Amino acid sequence: MTKRNVDIAVIGGGAAGLAAAIKAKEKGIENIVILERNEELGGILPQCIHTGFGLRYFKENFTGPEYISRFIKKAQDLQIESKLDTMVLEITSDKKITAVNSVDGLLTLQAKAIVLAMGCRERTRGALGIAGTRPAGILTAGTAQRLMDIEGYMPGAKVVILGSGDIGLIMARRFVMEGAKVEAVVEILPYASGLSRNVVQCLEDFNIPLLLEHTVTSIHGADRVEAVTVAKVNVDWKPIQETERTIECDTLILSVGLIPENELSQIADIALDSATGGPIINDYMETSVQGIFGCGNVVHVYDLVDQVTQAGELAGESAARYVLNELPTLRKKIVLKAGDNVKSVVPQIISGEEPVTLHLRVKKPMRNVKVKIGNLSIPKRVVRPPEMVVISFTGKAIEKLEKKDELRVSIEGETGP
Repeated sequence: MTKRNVDIAVIGGGAAGLAAAIKAKEKGIENIVILERNEELGGILPQCIHTGFGLRYFKENFTGPEYISRFIKKAQDLQIESKLDTMVLEITSDKKITAVNSVDGLLTLQAKAIVLAMGCRERTRGALGIAGTRPAGILTAGTAQRLMDIEGYMPGAKVVILGSGDIGLIMARRFVMEGAKVEAVVEILPYASGLSRNVVQCLEDFNIPLLLEHTVTSIHGADRVEAVTVAKVNVDWKPIQETERTIECDTLILSVGLIPENELSQIADIALDSATGGPIINDYMETSVQGIFGCGNVVHVYDLVDQVTQAGELAGESAARYVLNELPTLRKKIVLKAGDNVKSVVPQIISGEEPVTLHLRVKKPMRNVKVKIGNLSIPKRVVRPPEMVVISFTGKAIEKLEKKDELRVSIEGETGP
């Protein structure tokens, strides 16, 4: 058993965790450790060999490995300690961490601050309840991506993709580029769940059919997937039986949403937001437990890794300021509540005294909209559920914001794409 004290422990070595650790080190904190359950740093990015990363943060177009390698190198140059192949078993509200690995055995860390950066996981078939047998050939999009881009295996030759999330769209293109036939991407909503640019670049440019308002109702096959039944759905998302048809395939890829990894947060009694699945945070990315901060996809699922990195930097800086006793106490707490056509808002608590950036998810597409926060109104041309709405409040806007204990965040406009 190994016991030690650290200033800051970062749980997760992906884009958010690396950014947090680097920023904390740059702020003068020396005793930092990153705990990563994989055998390498980088999170999901080493298997994302497509481009599109870093356009906002670096103003360059990188692949996932190229993007994350910059942060891995910087962490190494700064001599930030990382413990790989390390599974965190428990964290407590007094910031004690219990972990295990093959080198230290049982590892106990007492931290002054903790940054949660565990990322998110994919929903699986078990969460969907699709009827049928249990043959080989059913994979999540991320698993298929790893098999192809890291392990070098081709999961199938005739593919149906359920869900039009960004990973599913990217994998549709990837399958075609490797010589497979993508029979269809099936989406239960009346619009694609991924970014518009991915719909164009991954489906339209490769002539891959997108079946909107459809779902997979049954899987066929004994040893291996042989076909799936798809059907159109009604306004209640119930399959319309007379529209059912069979599509022959040997592989079903699931791209049906991501879930923030917050089992450790629950153990530490950190308050979670039912809308995001992540911790409730304030301006400084601090959770309901003092000295524990959250960032990246563990808080809520971002559209871009650039946004994940920026959230990590804010959390790392805040954790460093907390350790140095420089983090201001929120004298005033304004709770932000989701109003009309708003599914979630992060952060959920603001001071109303400092500049802050809000990230919103909407429930339905609208155009010519106004985002209303208390007495403030911000115009936006279009909002769509797949694309995060980002609102940055400068000092002048914050000065004008009415100071109430609770403010509703609402979106008004014309219904439509």
